[in-house]
Amino acid sequence: MKYLWWIAQIVCILISLFFLVFGVDLIRGAYGLNDPFSFIMTFFGASFIILISLTLVLVFTIKMIRVYRRLKTPQTQEDRS
Repeated sequence: MKYLWWIAQIVCILISLFFLVFGVDLIRGAYGLNDPFSFIMTFFGASFIILISLTLVLVFTIKMIRVYRRLKTPQTQEDRS
């Protein structure tokens, strides 16, 4: 059961990375639009998707690092005793 949390975090990172790639593809596609209003709306929408997905990747990664350090610290203190 303890490995389920790690798997869930990795799945969330992969989903966030998918949306990051989708946002980059969308922002590249915005430059091919002819209508200025459509370009602005697509550009800002894609920027918002990129911002949120990068934030989520960062949050999940930091959370995993903090839990890993917390799990690793008590083991090293017990070895010293």
